[in-house]
Amino acid sequence: MFGETIKNFNINFNARDVRNVYSSGDLMTGQISFELTKESVINCITLTLKGKANVAWSTGGPRNRRRRSAKVEYFNFKNVIMMNGDASIQSKIPPGTHVYPFTCQIPHGDFPSSFMAYHGQIVYTLVVAFDRPWHLTKAYETELNFANHTILTYELMSPLSGSNGMALCCLWCASGPISMNVRLERKAFLPGEHVKILCEFSNASSRTATTKARLLQKQVFYTHNRVCKMIVRQHLASQAGDRVGPHSSDVHSELTLAVPSNVPFTISNCAILEVSYLIEVRLSVKCFSDLRVLCPIVICNLPQDY
Repeated sequence: MFGETIKNFNINFNARDVRNVYSSGDLMTGQISFELTKESVINCITLTLKGKANVAWSTGGPRNRRRRSAKVEYFNFKNVIMMNGDASIQSKIPPGTHVYPFTCQIPHGDFPSSFMAYHGQIVYTLVVAFDRPWHLTKAYETELNFANHTILTYELMSPLSGSNGMALCCLWCASGPISMNVRLERKAFLPGEHVKILCEFSNASSRTATTKARLLQKQVFYTHNRVCKMIVRQHLASQAGDRVGPHSSDVHSELTLAVPSNVPFTISNCAILEVSYLIEVRLSVKCFSDLRVLCPIVICNLPQDY
């Protein structure tokens, strides 16, 4: 059997950096290694680099359920790692451990970052296939950690701010206004980074208000031409803040919100899938609607020396 002949297959990449993230145009190098348990003939070993996106979900009830789906292929090309010089001779490879280097370049293009969710995914894979006479082709697949190129624009690295206010009214009684100003040091952040949120409150009412910050994710999945879509919202992290007492002004507070280390990057360049993030700061007063400030942020692959 094929599985008994080839064992301990492994792909070793020459790491680019501590994150080991690839982007369009990057040169990928490494070695494949495997063990042959007996003398064998291998016609060729190929390496295929693939990039694709797909989404799928269902709508309607049990009697009129409809499946929605879409696919996009970004690239699919093949390189040869090893070729038997003369197939008619079918020279045999001896048993033991064998190592073959490989080099391939990711195509240039505006490709979206890797993403994986229940209703959709963007996947970049490296497939190594063995072609042997009188055997089915055996393939080994490895996923790549791919990130869209991040250009540090003025907008991404500039402070981000927002404000909101309201007056509390209860039947015939009116209370003083409540206002909130929120400021972030910039718009772009890395997974695993801590976001510093600077808040300024004014509470002219007779009630105590409480603060809270949340990181929200929005996933949107589309069919082709965006005829149909499905939206998934997730609450990723939260942090409680200080209480703002009644009849107080110029109250300053600082919250620190941790971005989970495993969150995917923001995706805005895929025709069938989008991922976006918001930091929501709430000021809550009992029996009244919350006062909210929304700050849209970008999670991206920032350079290490930003």
